[in-house]
Amino acid sequence: MKISRISWTVMAASVVAWPVRAEKTDSLRNEKVHPIDEVVVTGSREATDLRKLPVSVSVVGRKRLDEAHRASLLPTLTERVPGLFITSRGIMGYGVSTGAAGGMTLRGVGNAPTTGLLVLIDGHPQYMGLMGHPIADAYRSNLAERVEVVRGPASMIYGSNAMGGVVNIVTRKMREEGVKTDLQAGYGSYNTLQTELTNRIRAGRFSSVVSGSYDRSDGHRKDMGFEQYGGSVRLGYELSKAWSVAADVQLTHFNAQNPGTVSEPLLDNISHITRGAASVTLDNRYERTSGSLSFFYNWGRHKIDDGYSAGEQPLDYRFRSNDRMMGVSWFQNRSFFRGNRTTFGLDYRHFGGKAWNCYLNGDPDKVSADKTMDEVAAYVDFRQNLTAWFTLDAGVRVDHHSHAGTEWVPQAGVSFQLPADAQIKLSASKGFRFPTIREMYMFPPQNPDLRPERLWNYEISFAQRLFDGKFSYGANLFYIDGENLIQTVRVDGRPLNVNTGRIENTGLELQAAWRVSSVWSIEANYSYLHMEYPVLAAPRNKLFVGADFVKGRWSASTGVQYVKGLYTSLNPTTAEEAFVLWNVSGRVQVARRCAVFVRGENLLAQRYEINAGFPMPKATFLGGIELNL
Repeated sequence: MKISRISWTVMAASVVAWPVRAEKTDSLRNEKVHPIDEVVVTGSREATDLRKLPVSVSVVGRKRLDEAHRASLLPTLTERVPGLFITSRGIMGYGVSTGAAGGMTLRGVGNAPTTGLLVLIDGHPQYMGLMGHPIADAYRSNLAERVEVVRGPASMIYGSNAMGGVVNIVTRKMREEGVKTDLQAGYGSYNTLQTELTNRIRAGRFSSVVSGSYDRSDGHRKDMGFEQYGGSVRLGYELSKAWSVAADVQLTHFNAQNPGTVSEPLLDNISHITRGAASVTLDNRYERTSGSLSFFYNWGRHKIDDGYSAGEQPLDYRFRSNDRMMGVSWFQNRSFFRGNRTTFGLDYRHFGGKAWNCYLNGDPDKVSADKTMDEVAAYVDFRQNLTAWFTLDAGVRVDHHSHAGTEWVPQAGVSFQLPADAQIKLSASKGFRFPTIREMYMFPPQNPDLRPERLWNYEISFAQRLFDGKFSYGANLFYIDGENLIQTVRVDGRPLNVNTGRIENTGLELQAAWRVSSVWSIEANYSYLHMEYPVLAAPRNKLFVGADFVKGRWSASTGVQYVKGLYTSLNPTTAEEAFVLWNVSGRVQVARRCAVFVRGENLLAQRYEINAGFPMPKATFLGGIELNL
């Protein structure tokens, strides 16, 4: 990489400060909007003013997820977060294994399956212990209070797999005294049913959130059915003004069918997947110091029939796998002097599992992997307000993997608070990921000698809020240079995973939002991505423009998404896709505790594919009822 190239793209972080959205729109309709600093936790593991962070963070709040009326939160993130794209294949359900969707890329980083973008729930990593990728169907909208997306490397704080960014699902909490129960049920195209029930309680120091859901769809193609059961429990207790403890459990089970591509259909390709996650967290918060100690455990059970093509014989075995991840995370922030915040942290992860073929005729199982690995890491992050308008941030992490060695991960950035509520940020950050058990030990072309993937992200951004915060806009410019990417090539006549790939991406992200009046608001984001080495499911152009209307008992939301230069195939031939999607949702409060809603998607009836060979449904509709008890 040439120094001259670095100098003009210069390091930076950024985020355009999202406009302030009121959670209680009824109470704000006749009030003046005053800007407040948005507080996020993902960029530094503590509640921090977004403007002080060197990294780019986008926030999608509970209000936005409610307006979407979607079971999965991932489609809403694709619309609202510039640079982020998540693949899909139908009206509901992402699936796993062959023909699955739910692949995530952020600024062209993510891979397929997604191992370069880390999904967290309340700061705890969520990925399959053997394969190293998240399970898209586990991330439901009813889990989230909000979702914070770090756009760019977050490996200094979160370690491996966060080299492209982080999607952190912050779970729902009950903050006001009392009991609230919400029921939502909807029915629509292709016999699609969507239901969820959530109960929230706060009584003094105790709080709880309990939710359950059931969803199903026949799908828009034959043999594309999907069915999912899910539930979660979160309990919290404030031990004192400074100390609190919380425990949570999430469980989901889904059955997914894959019909194969249109040109090569499959029969009986069915997956039965169970995923679970649990954690216990002890938090402390004082005036000059705060921190957290947490224990987490994730696990999965996968039963897959890989199916067969017409005219062939059914397989005589079924694929099985059990995986797990357990770990401990500790961090403590301390203010040593005025304007300072220094964070010390330790992380430990133990993960792995077993995969095998179970033969139907009683033959002994054939084990393809039975492995576990460990990671241990320490980091320090130093942030200092040198003046009222200048903040410096620098940190370093050392991360050791039991099979792939040790990695040093630095990060640095500065932010300038300018007159007229404007800001400039610059940063340089390293991202990395260790090779997965699948890449090292499962299936040809496995290679136990793989090394970590690495990249550097350099970024500069500008953002400003005007008219008492009613209008905001901003721009990010970034350059990504990476090496040692794991690719499959032929060595001595056979396929082998080797560290031979590169990444060189340059991009621009724009955001704007305008609260036009007490009833109207408009929001838009655009991302442009130039890739020297093309990546699947990373569009060159992505634009979203949305408008919201709220007045009295009525509310409505509409959005248009434009995607161009989306690679759906790279080998043996290159194929690109372009499409425009128009979605609309509306809601009316018909009684004090009852509302009805309707949602329509792809109302222009576009014909398009995101996964090659899997045409997406044309216009679909879903309507339902909400009860607030």
